[in-house]
Amino acid sequence: MKFAFSSNAFLRNNLLDAIRILSSVGYQGIEIMADVPHAFPSSLSEKDIVTIRKETDKCGIAISNINAFMHHADGDTYHPSWIEKDAALRLKRIDYTLRCIELANRLGAHNISTEPGGPVEGMSRDDAIKYFLDGLYMVEALARSKNVRVLIEPEPGLLIENSEQFFEVFKLLDPDVFGINFDIGHFYCVGQNPSELIPLMIDHIHHFHLEDIAATREHHHLMLGEGAINIPEILDSITATGYHGFVTVELYTYEHKAEEAARDAYGFIQKYLQGMS
Repeated sequence: MKFAFSSNAFLRNNLLDAIRILSSVGYQGIEIMADVPHAFPSSLSEKDIVTIRKETDKCGIAISNINAFMHHADGDTYHPSWIEKDAALRLKRIDYTLRCIELANRLGAHNISTEPGGPVEGMSRDDAIKYFLDGLYMVEALARSKNVRVLIEPEPGLLIENSEQFFEVFKLLDPDVFGINFDIGHFYCVGQNPSELIPLMIDHIHHFHLEDIAATREHHHLMLGEGAINIPEILDSITATGYHGFVTVELYTYEHKAEEAARDAYGFIQKYLQGMS
């Protein structure tokens, strides 16, 4: 198990600074937000991509994941989604995802994470699932050819919120191309026990997001140890599966003190790791 931190907390810093900071803290990886102000694919030049790759190599930090969830560059956190009623907007999400797959390949990242459909608005669940699957099928060939896995990230309030809904869709997808970005807090928010789910879903988990959540189960990311989730139990559960990939701390709610949050989370993780030895 390796630990990374998401650049989406560093909205007040440019991406190169975020890379340097996280490397200096001690993280083994960085999750790169494929959106403004960091790495929106349509805005990156060839020189930009080369520079990012050189900086990660120089700092000795890997890219844990390309976060292709948010779309603020020409929408918002959830829009355009995979399940817009407007076909042109659905195509925007598809085009964006294709560009993110290309970006991941260029940067040496093995996976991207994407929203689980989006908010279900003005349509039936069956129609929403059809739109979602149709969109995923349109990015499948490129993902396979670039050896980049597309990870669905269930989230409260969106088309796919829990493990049952994930499997409902995943059974219709190629497990060699698709998988799950297992967000610990999201499953806790919808009333599921992440520690129990992890061994049941591990064959499809290729990346984790880690944050704490209050006992109210409100979807608001908190510093590790400041909410109601038993983080050491979660990490024990991951360790027990033999998982060797990245666990990325995602604390975008700490934009006002991103470096401090990254250091505090790293300290929490180090204390956990010392307790294991």
